[in-house]
Parts: sequence; structure tokens; C-alpha cells
Amino acid sequence: LTSSSHQTYLENRLAQLRLTNPTATLSANNFYESFWLYSATGQAQLRERMKLALSEIFVISLTDANIDVRGAASYYDMLGANAFGNYRTLLEQVSLHPMMGIYLTHLANQREDPATGRTPDENYAREVMQLMSIGVQELNPDGTVRRDAQGNPIPTYTPADISNLARVFTGFSYFHPTPTNQTFFGANRNADAFVRPMIVYPQYHSISAKTFLGVTIPAGTNDASADLRIALDTIFANVNVPPFICRQLIQRLVTSNPSGGYVSRCSTTFINNGSGVRGDLAAVLRTILMDSEARDINSANSATFGKIREPVIRMTNWMRAFGATSASGNYLLGSTSGNTSLGQSALASPSVFNFFRPGYVPPNTRAGAQNLTVPEFQIVDEVTVAGYANTMQAAIGNGIGTGSDVRSTYAREVTIANDANALADRMNRMLLYGQMSSTLRARIVESVNSIAIPASTGANQAAIDAALLNRSRLAVYMTMVSPEYLVQR
Repeated sequence: LTSSSHQTYLENRLAQLRLTNPTATLSANNFYESFWLYSATGQAQLRERMKLALSEIFVISLTDANIDVRGAASYYDMLGANAFGNYRTLLEQVSLHPMMGIYLTHLANQREDPATGRTPDENYAREVMQLMSIGVQELNPDGTVRRDAQGNPIPTYTPADISNLARVFTGFSYFHPTPTNQTFFGANRNADAFVRPMIVYPQYHSISAKTFLGVTIPAGTNDASADLRIALDTIFANVNVPPFICRQLIQRLVTSNPSGGYVSRCSTTFINNGSGVRGDLAAVLRTILMDSEARDINSANSATFGKIREPVIRMTNWMRAFGATSASGNYLLGSTSGNTSLGQSALASPSVFNFFRPGYVPPNTRAGAQNLTVPEFQIVDEVTVAGYANTMQAAIGNGIGTGSDVRSTYAREVTIANDANALADRMNRMLLYGQMSSTLRARIVESVNSIAIPASTGANQAAIDAALLNRSRLAVYMTMVSPEYLVQR
């Protein structure tokens, strides 16, 4: 299944806004509308989930004031279009998207000039290796760090690799049908300059020799597109890419501390999908989700298996599980980045390093004592814990967003709410995959039963309905703030 277009949503939304305000402009909140709309109602659920995962590896952020909202929507669409495609294609489209060009400052990147001492911007050259492909340390196929004879980690690249690769990413800038020196720097910007791939301006591309990752592009060539292909092919072929990307995708989708065997099996599929194709993300995703480590119910009993659910995933889970709908049709749920809210909004990480690092080990915790990585713990503290609990209490109780725009009637839950045991069983099915502990179940049953249902007389029907609804809301809330729910197993 394909995803609906965020860019199209924003373009239609702007037209709608301008019916009443001719000078209306888009804001990040309009992108969040489309995110929640498609997350809550889209049929392509796996693609939506993969899109979010990729956005946390190939990061741009609406927190950067230079990022255009329509352009960000286009970027998110691009991630979705490539979610089940080939990693090599994705890497190229990321590299040429103007929003990545703006965010990591290689758009309008100029070749070196010895006379002035100017050197190409190295930002993207560094981050495309560090965060999007090979990482900073050589890895074995199972994701463990390779070490030299002295036991030290082996770096994957050097400062010289960065500076030479940066020369490849010169001469690319805004799309324009009739490019000039002025359009390179953004003058007379085309209407689609933020949503169409960057184009080559040969006069700004470096013609120096470029040596990186064991490959040399000789001096004198001025084919920026060919240089880019060589660079991305070289990165794509690097032995670090399969374990580096696989481990992060497993962390985003299944468990924070996958075994070496799990990573290795995923890496094997990345290298060869069974038909000789490298980088087939659909095959990689299939391997991740169908692997024995992901499917074995006994894994849930392991103290080291599972992951903290990301806050936006919890909110989406609530919307889908309980049929939450938008009164306006626009899912008017703006930024949820505040630490008194969810502490996270899609495509709005505080830096290129995402909301949390894949190798984060929380200090002063049992997980930290065992040197376990728990990435999402990096955005967990006393304030965000309380913020989530309060936000969900409000959302589950009365709805969330402008005018409580997004809310659930809990129609199915209300029909069984007279039976606390049946309600607890439904929470188990809808939110905990049948893994609810007897302790949590007993607490839910006891709490639900504490809400008395008035005697069944016509005069009390409104009170009866209110009690059944409150019972349903309480069961949902108690489940969604429980540690058993917050940790996905």
C-alpha cells in the first residue's frame, strides 16, 4: 500500500486557509496535522511506521527555521516512497533533497578557492557517513565493534575522508528550469525549489582530486552527477552499512538490544535479498519483523528484550485502537514536543542526532549497570513522565488538540464496561498483545469496579452512560500509563 501525500495535504490546506485569509501561510502545525491524519487513518500502517523510523536516521527537523514546511512534507513523502525500496536510491534522494541540503548546509556549497582560503562545507559529508550509512567505528556483520591488535576500535573514516567527500557535494543547489549564478544562491527561486531535487551548477563544482574511503576521483573532471554516483556507490558498498542500518531499524521497530545473530541475519538480507540485490529495504524489513527473535513469545520474558515505545507511537496507538476521530477532519493536534506534552513531534528532533542516540546507555539505572542501550530513555525524565501521564489523561478523557478536536467515544468499550473483567481483557488484546500481568489486570478490575453503575431505570440512563464511559476511559488510561505498556515486548 502507498501512503497519502503530506505535500498534497499541505497544498490543499493552504488553499483552504486562503479562502478566508488570502495571506495565510503554512506552519509546522499543518505538517503535524497530516502526520496524525495519516498515522491514525492511513491503510499503509507499516509504511507509515517505516517512514517515521527512517526520519530518525535521515534527520531533518522543523525546529530549524530555515526548513520550509511544504519542503519538509515533500521530504517525508520521499522517505515513505522509499520505505520498501532500495537503500541506495534512498541515499541519493536524501542527498539531493533541498531540505537536507538546507539542514546540513550542502545546498549552494561552493568548490574550494585557494585565493580566498574557502573550503567546501563538510557538514553533510560528515553526517552522511556518521549517521546515515557507516557510523564512526568498523563493525562486524553482527553489529559488534571491530578492534585492532591493541583492542582499540577501528575508525571507519578520517578527517581527510570528510574533506575530500565534501568536494563531491559542491555545485548542487535549488532547482530552476533556467539556472543562473543567481538562482544557485536562491534568487528568483522557482515555486518548486523546495520540493524538487537539487540540480547541478557545474561552475561551482570542485574539479580537484577527491580521495575518500579508498576511492579516488581524479582531478579535472567536472561531472558532479558522476562524482555523486561514485561517492554514494562507494558508501553503499561499504561493509559497515548492513549492520549499521540493520541495528538501528531493529531498534526502531522491535528491540533496543538485538542479539548479534539477529543483526547478522538482517545484515545478510541487506547484502543479498535472495535474488542478488543489495540494499532491498522491503526484504530487510521482512527479515526484521519475521525473525525468530522478534516472533518468539518467550522473548517477552527476557529482561533485555523490548524497547520503550516512542511517545508519538503511543498517541497513534491510542487513536487507532480506540477509533479516535477528528471533529474538524484536520487532526488539529499541533506540536507535542514540550516536555509537559509528549516530548516528541514527528520531524522535529532537536538536532541531526535525532531525539535519542541509538547507543544511549541510561546512567544510574539497572539497564545502565548492564550496559544495555535504551535509546528512548534519553528523552525520559521526571517531567516527561508526568507530562505524558497528564497529556494522556486529558486525551483519553476529553480529547486532544485545538478544541479537543481528536477524541474517542469508546463505543466498543462502553458496551462491555458493565463487566470489569471483560474490559480488562479487551485492554489486554488491544494494547498488550495478550501479555497483561495478573497484577495489572487485578488493579484495572478493582479500579473499574470502584466506579458504580447506577440502577437501571429510565431516569438514570444518562448517569449509567456516564459511568460506563468513565469505566472505559479509566481502563484505557491505566493500561497506557503502565510500565507493561510503555515497554513494547
